[in-house]
Amino acid sequence: MARPRIAIVEDETALVDVLQYNLERGGFEVVTFTRGDEAWEGLRASPPDLVLLDLMLPGLDGLELARLLKREAATSQVPVLMLTARSEEVDRIVGLELGADDYITKPFSPREVMLRIKAVLRRTRQRAPAGEPPRWLEAGGIRLSPDGHQAFVGDAEIGLTPTEFRLLHLLLDRQGRTQTRSTLLSDVWGYSEDVDSRTVDTHIRRLRKKLGPEAERVETVIGVGYRLRR
Repeated sequence: MARPRIAIVEDETALVDVLQYNLERGGFEVVTFTRGDEAWEGLRASPPDLVLLDLMLPGLDGLELARLLKREAATSQVPVLMLTARSEEVDRIVGLELGADDYITKPFSPREVMLRIKAVLRRTRQRAPAGEPPRWLEAGGIRLSPDGHQAFVGDAEIGLTPTEFRLLHLLLDRQGRTQTRSTLLSDVWGYSEDVDSRTVDTHIRRLRKKLGPEAERVETVIGVGYRLRR
């Protein structure tokens, strides 16, 4: 089986060297880019399994590159982990709104990066067991096919990122039951460690926007988390 291919888009050479060394030791194939415009051309020509994306880049900044990756058919399903500084909170939120799967705040440890990457790859490669009959999950005007990876509001199919799809899938599968933010981080994102819960809130907000007339079916349980009303 081919090794997972990780693209590092980062202009700090020392950081690139550390990340590449640890990822290759961990069994990954690594390709690196130090400019956003060069990364755009390279990633579009040969999509990797995951992108580690810095926000501050020459040529094309990370947010614009994330926007292009999510709009391009060849790269729209490639998970993106953003590398950000603590002072870039607004950019982190915008990045999540653009479809990035999550962010890692600098400074970070190589072990944290490895755990995040493995968690993302694990959840994006999950498949239904062979021979399992197709099924639909429904609530109100929302319908979702786990096997077909399709979601509808009424008769209109809605475009969801892989993370949004997993989030809606879980809420539909557990409809009527409140899910804490920590539960969602564990079951949707695959994170067992303490991760900023704003990741969940941002994805819920974006999911509600795409659900349109059914948005209010995703209810906020103040101080706890979220549930999907039957």
